[in-house]
Amino acid sequence: MQKAVFLDRDGTIIEDNGYLSHPSQVVFFDDTFEALRRLQKDFMLFIITNQQGIGNGVLTPQEVEGVNLYIVDLLKKSGIHITDVYVCPHTKDDRCICRKPKPYFLHKAEREHGINLKHSFVVGDHPSDIELALNVGARGIFVLTGHGRKHVWEIDDNAVVVPAIGEASVRITGKQ
Repeated sequence: MQKAVFLDRDGTIIEDNGYLSHPSQVVFFDDTFEALRRLQKDFMLFIITNQQGIGNGVLTPQEVEGVNLYIVDLLKKSGIHITDVYVCPHTKDDRCICRKPKPYFLHKAEREHGINLKHSFVVGDHPSDIELALNVGARGIFVLTGHGRKHVWEIDDNAVVVPAIGEASVRITGKQ
Protein backbone atom coordinates (compact mmCIF):
# COMPACT_ATOMS: atom_id res chain seq x y z
CA MET A 1 0.00 0.00 0.00
CA GLN A 2 1.09 3.54 -0.81
CA LYS A 3 1.70 6.46 1.53
CA ALA A 4 0.13 9.80 0.64
CA VAL A 5 0.07 13.45 1.57
CA PHE A 6 -3.34 15.09 1.27
CA LEU A 7 -2.84 18.81 0.75
CA ASP A 8 -5.37 21.51 1.37
CA ARG A 9 -5.36 23.96 -1.54
CA ASP A 10 -6.10 27.54 -0.48
CA GLY A 11 -3.84 28.77 2.29
CA THR A 12 -1.59 25.71 2.14
CA ILE A 13 -0.04 25.39 -1.33
CA ILE A 14 -1.43 28.62 -2.76
CA GLU A 15 -2.38 31.93 -1.19
CA ASP A 16 -5.95 32.11 0.05
CA ASN A 17 -7.30 34.98 -2.05
CA GLY A 18 -10.97 34.27 -1.48
CA TYR A 19 -13.14 32.60 -4.08
CA LEU A 20 -10.86 31.85 -7.03
CA SER A 21 -12.77 31.84 -10.32
CA HIS A 22 -9.86 32.14 -12.76
CA PRO A 23 -6.31 30.75 -12.98
CA SER A 24 -4.90 34.29 -13.07
CA GLN A 25 -5.84 34.57 -9.37
CA VAL A 26 -3.59 31.67 -8.33
CA VAL A 27 -0.46 32.64 -6.41
CA PHE A 28 1.76 29.81 -5.17
CA PHE A 29 3.68 30.16 -1.93
CA ASP A 30 7.42 30.51 -2.55
CA ASP A 31 8.23 27.14 -0.98
CA THR A 32 5.42 25.10 -2.56
CA PHE A 33 7.32 23.64 -5.52
CA GLU A 34 10.38 22.61 -3.54
CA ALA A 35 8.19 21.16 -0.78
CA LEU A 36 6.07 19.10 -3.16
CA ARG A 37 9.14 17.79 -5.01
CA ARG A 38 10.54 16.67 -1.66
CA LEU A 39 7.28 14.99 -0.66
CA GLN A 40 6.66 13.16 -3.93
CA LYS A 41 9.89 11.18 -3.55
CA ASP A 42 8.18 9.10 -0.85
CA PHE A 43 4.48 9.93 -1.07
CA MET A 44 1.63 10.14 -3.55
CA LEU A 45 0.22 13.69 -3.57
CA PHE A 46 -3.45 14.64 -3.49
CA ILE A 47 -5.27 17.95 -3.21
CA ILE A 48 -8.41 17.96 -1.08
CA THR A 49 -10.38 21.18 -0.89
CA ASN A 50 -13.70 22.46 0.43
CA GLN A 51 -15.10 24.89 -2.13
CA GLN A 52 -18.29 26.17 -0.56
CA GLY A 53 -18.32 29.01 -3.07
CA ILE A 54 -19.99 26.55 -5.44
CA GLY A 55 -22.74 25.76 -2.94
CA ASN A 56 -23.17 29.45 -2.18
CA GLY A 57 -23.54 30.27 -5.88
CA VAL A 58 -20.43 32.47 -5.91
CA LEU A 59 -18.43 30.04 -8.10
CA THR A 60 -19.40 27.57 -10.78
CA PRO A 61 -18.06 24.02 -10.76
CA GLN A 62 -16.38 24.85 -14.08
CA GLU A 63 -14.52 27.81 -12.57
CA VAL A 64 -13.22 25.70 -9.70
CA GLU A 65 -12.27 22.93 -12.13
CA GLY A 66 -10.41 25.46 -14.31
CA VAL A 67 -8.40 26.71 -11.33
CA ASN A 68 -7.63 23.14 -10.22
CA LEU A 69 -6.56 22.09 -13.72
CA TYR A 70 -4.27 25.12 -13.92
CA ILE A 71 -2.68 24.25 -10.56
CA VAL A 72 -2.18 20.58 -11.48
CA ASP A 73 -0.83 21.47 -14.94
CA LEU A 74 1.62 24.06 -13.62
CA LEU A 75 2.85 21.61 -10.99
CA LYS A 76 3.19 18.89 -13.65
CA LYS A 77 5.30 21.23 -15.81
CA SER A 78 7.57 21.57 -12.78
CA GLY A 79 7.89 17.80 -12.41
CA ILE A 80 5.31 17.41 -9.64
CA HIS A 81 2.57 14.80 -10.01
CA ILE A 82 -0.77 15.28 -8.26
CA THR A 83 -2.53 11.90 -8.25
CA ASP A 84 -6.02 13.30 -7.80
CA VAL A 85 -7.93 16.42 -6.75
CA TYR A 86 -10.96 16.04 -4.50
CA VAL A 87 -13.44 18.91 -4.26
CA CYS A 88 -16.36 19.25 -1.89
CA PRO A 89 -18.74 21.79 -3.49
CA HIS A 90 -21.11 21.93 -0.52
CA THR A 91 -21.71 24.46 2.24
CA LYS A 92 -21.49 23.57 5.92
CA ASP A 93 -25.29 23.67 6.10
CA ASP A 94 -25.62 20.99 3.40
CA ARG A 95 -24.37 18.34 5.83
CA CYS A 96 -22.87 16.36 2.95
CA ILE A 97 -20.68 13.28 3.21
CA CYS A 98 -17.59 14.82 1.58
CA ARG A 99 -16.84 18.09 3.36
CA LYS A 100 -13.69 18.05 5.48
CA PRO A 101 -13.30 16.85 8.20
CA LYS A 102 -15.44 13.94 7.00
CA PRO A 103 -13.17 11.20 5.65
CA TYR A 104 -15.09 10.44 2.44
CA PHE A 105 -12.33 11.48 0.01
CA LEU A 106 -9.54 9.86 2.01
CA HIS A 107 -11.42 6.57 2.00
CA LYS A 108 -11.97 7.03 -1.74
CA ALA A 109 -8.21 7.47 -2.24
CA GLU A 110 -7.60 4.45 -0.05
CA ARG A 111 -9.86 2.30 -2.27
CA GLU A 112 -8.94 3.71 -5.67
CA HIS A 113 -5.21 4.25 -5.20
CA GLY A 114 -4.26 1.72 -2.53
CA ILE A 115 -3.40 4.32 0.08
CA ASN A 116 -2.36 3.30 3.58
CA LEU A 117 -4.00 6.06 5.58
CA LYS A 118 -2.17 5.12 8.80
CA HIS A 119 1.12 6.06 7.11
CA SER A 120 -0.23 9.18 5.41
CA PHE A 121 -0.48 12.87 6.25
CA VAL A 122 -2.97 15.72 5.88
CA VAL A 123 -1.52 19.23 5.63
CA GLY A 124 -3.71 22.29 5.94
CA ASP A 125 -4.47 25.65 7.51
CA HIS A 126 -7.85 24.85 9.09
CA PRO A 127 -8.73 22.81 12.15
CA SER A 128 -10.87 20.62 9.86
CA ASP A 129 -7.68 19.45 8.11
CA ILE A 130 -6.21 18.21 11.38
CA GLU A 131 -9.53 16.66 12.40
CA LEU A 132 -9.68 14.92 9.00
CA ALA A 133 -6.29 13.30 9.67
CA LEU A 134 -7.41 12.15 13.10
CA ASN A 135 -10.63 10.70 11.65
CA VAL A 136 -8.66 8.16 9.59
CA GLY A 137 -5.62 7.57 11.78
CA ALA A 138 -3.35 9.69 9.57
CA ARG A 139 -1.07 12.41 10.90
CA GLY A 140 -2.06 16.06 10.56
CA ILE A 141 0.25 19.00 10.09
CA PHE A 142 -1.13 22.49 10.60
CA VAL A 143 0.43 25.35 8.63
CA LEU A 144 0.28 28.96 9.79
CA THR A 145 -0.18 30.31 6.24
CA GLY A 146 -3.64 31.12 4.92
CA HIS A 147 -6.06 31.07 7.84
CA GLY A 148 -3.62 29.18 10.04
CA ARG A 149 -2.63 32.04 12.32
CA LYS A 150 -6.29 32.92 12.84
CA HIS A 151 -7.22 29.35 13.83
CA VAL A 152 -4.10 28.10 15.61
CA TRP A 153 -5.74 28.58 19.01
CA GLU A 154 -8.36 25.98 17.98
CA ILE A 155 -5.73 23.30 17.43
CA ASP A 156 -4.95 20.72 20.10
CA ASP A 157 -1.73 21.40 22.02
CA ASN A 158 -0.30 18.10 20.78
CA ALA A 159 -0.77 19.01 17.10
CA VAL A 160 2.22 19.56 14.85
CA VAL A 161 2.25 23.24 13.84
CA VAL A 162 4.72 24.64 11.29
CA PRO A 163 5.09 28.03 9.59
CA ALA A 164 4.44 26.84 6.00
CA ILE A 165 4.39 23.97 3.50
CA GLY A 166 8.18 23.90 3.23
CA GLU A 167 8.59 23.14 6.93
CA ALA A 168 5.73 20.63 6.73
CA SER A 169 7.56 18.72 3.99
CA VAL A 170 10.76 18.63 6.06
CA ARG A 171 8.81 17.41 9.09
CA ILE A 172 7.12 14.67 7.05
CA THR A 173 10.20 13.41 5.21
CA GLY A 174 12.88 14.19 7.77
CA LYS A 175 14.92 15.60 4.87
CA GLN A 176 16.00 19.14 4.09
